[in-house]
Amino acid sequence: PGAKLDAGKMYADSILAGFSKALLAIVEVGTFGANKYSLHGWQDVEDGIRRYKDAAMRHKLKMDGGEVTDPESGLPHAYHYAWNVLAVLELEQRQEED
Repeated sequence: PGAKLDAGKMYADSILAGFSKALLAIVEVGTFGANKYSLHGWQDVEDGIRRYKDAAMRHKLKMDGGEVTDPESGLPHAYHYAWNVLAVLELEQRQEED
């Protein structure tokens, strides 16, 4: 009684809790995109991996050039960059499963 056999398993809550501010930034960008397009539409964008890589690089170049805030969303380019990198990672992981 009272046993929990979780040795060797990932510390999902403990790890993700350490990124709460960053994850909320991702949620802000995702919400902006969901309101602009659709809630889960990003998953079905044609040639999504390439297009999200391009979007990430555009935001990175803006940041590198000194522009902090995306003029359309009002959110930092860093937030958009991170969201796009996660979208690429997710789509690549899904592609590997197929």
